[in-house]
Amino acid sequence: MPAVAVLAVAVLFTGGCSSAHGTSLSGDPSESATGVSESPSPSPTPSLTPLYPTGASGCHDNTGWTAEDSKDWVRLVVDTPQENYVDEGLSVVSLPGYNGPLCRKITVQVEFWKLVYGVADGADGERLSNGLRPSYYFDIRRVKRVELHTDAGVDQKIPLPASLYATDRSPCEGALLSITVGKPLTSKELPKEVDVGGAPDVSGRATVDFRSQRVADYELSEPSAPQVCSPDGKPTADPADVPAPGSQPTDLYPTPESSFDLGDIFGTSAPSAIPSAIP
Repeated sequence: MPAVAVLAVAVLFTGGCSSAHGTSLSGDPSESATGVSESPSPSPTPSLTPLYPTGASGCHDNTGWTAEDSKDWVRLVVDTPQENYVDEGLSVVSLPGYNGPLCRKITVQVEFWKLVYGVADGADGERLSNGLRPSYYFDIRRVKRVELHTDAGVDQKIPLPASLYATDRSPCEGALLSITVGKPLTSKELPKEVDVGGAPDVSGRATVDFRSQRVADYELSEPSAPQVCSPDGKPTADPADVPAPGSQPTDLYPTPESSFDLGDIFGTSAPSAIPSAIP
């Protein structure tokens, strides 16, 4: 039994519980202030190599961009909550000359999804793509949507839904943020399987496989203790009193088999440390 528990099958998709439309991100590149240094030999200021340099019109021509071009640019200018080290929330970063601004604005959907996890009940449910039975099921529904028409002309902040990211949320609840180019995601584009406690990708985040090529970026906040959840997603025990899925004790006492150590010879009561067997 592997240590990684797998979630599968979104059993319910609900349209947005709330929807918000962001303001248009436009504006002229910011002017830099020029100062006079009192030092006779000032230190050189490192400069960024423009990825999307501006032309004579003051913007980067993105006419004819493909969807992949737009996704690459969106990944550059949007910082997810875990990437944003200054403030919580999602931010659109404006660095004139480095990422534009673009001559044509791009439509971006920022969607927050609530995931409710429940232990898989019985053996008759749907199978995973690898043929195994899932350990959990999850229900997914949209909590908030913000539509941006952005050229990265100005900085933009999008706060997190407070209830979705509350520190005292249910141990059965998780949150998923998706950043999509174009229209909002449909139910057929949402993930069907999500690993819990799986190995992170190269960027250190949990991997989520969307069924869409339009998703530029995403971020998963996993449930804190899905092992205590009933099939309908309700906590049934205190997570502190229930071991995490796949965990095993490091020491066993009394020992499962006879041992020949000094404790046996001299009759001491000290237990023998035996590594646990992992099936």
